[in-house]
Amino acid sequence: MATIASRHRSLVLLAIAIVAQVLLLAVQIQRAQQNRHDRLVRVWTVALISPFERAGSWGVGKVRGTWNHYFALRYTARENESLRRERDTLKIQVNELQSRAAEAGRLAALLNFRQEHPSAPLVPARVIGTSAEAASQTIYIDRGKRDGVLPNMGVITPDGVVGKVIEAYSSVSQVLLLTDKESGVGAMLADSRLQSPVSGMGEPLLQMKYVSESDVVNPGDRVVTSGMDRIFPKDLPVGTVVDVKPGVPFKLVRVRPSAGLQRLEEVLVLRSLQPLELKKEAEPAGAAPDKSRPAPAVAKP
Repeated sequence: MATIASRHRSLVLLAIAIVAQVLLLAVQIQRAQQNRHDRLVRVWTVALISPFERAGSWGVGKVRGTWNHYFALRYTARENESLRRERDTLKIQVNELQSRAAEAGRLAALLNFRQEHPSAPLVPARVIGTSAEAASQTIYIDRGKRDGVLPNMGVITPDGVVGKVIEAYSSVSQVLLLTDKESGVGAMLADSRLQSPVSGMGEPLLQMKYVSESDVVNPGDRVVTSGMDRIFPKDLPVGTVVDVKPGVPFKLVRVRPSAGLQRLEEVLVLRSLQPLELKKEAEPAGAAPDKSRPAPAVAKP
């Protein structure tokens, strides 16, 4: 009987072990199915949400890029505006420096001319205006009667003849330019010494009058003052012959003025009504004075 009871006990234990394993296996299978179900749900959720996440991420990236780009453009625009202002300021400064350099050059030329002719009563003046009349070519200078300037005094620059004073007020004078139709100057050819007056025509070029067909005049000939008008001294530059044409009874001779009459800023007034000897030739050593020559006129202020 004991043997039978022991055998049944072993079977019972075996049965219990089998049932326990089956139960454990069932539990594992159930958990595996549940995990699989969870994984499927997770996959479906990710698949469903990921397009929205990608769209949201793309939109946020675009907004962030646009925002950053906007601020970058604003910064660049401000920087460009600052650079433009700096460039304009530098341009103004360069123009001012160039203007001052040009003015210094002109003043230096006036000073050199004044030092070369210390005995000439020259009055420096600035051009302060021009005539508003189209038919009249005149300028106004900042010197007048209180500076000793009177009508019919000559006006020049280191480059050549400008014109003459036609009206003198207390501190301002009006100057008739050489190019005006009513203006003129006693002149001659520098090389051949052929004398012929030069007058204005109301245009940039001058006209040399009364040159006969037999007189030799060529383009490039220099024209200087003759001193015969009793205003300008002899041998001041008037201009250069630029065109010669035959005519009846006189040649048509056009002269370009030596002085830049269209861009005058500083001039010199010859404060004398008499011809002046601006240049004196040195007498040879030991030579007796030439008594046949008349004594030079003394400048009268």
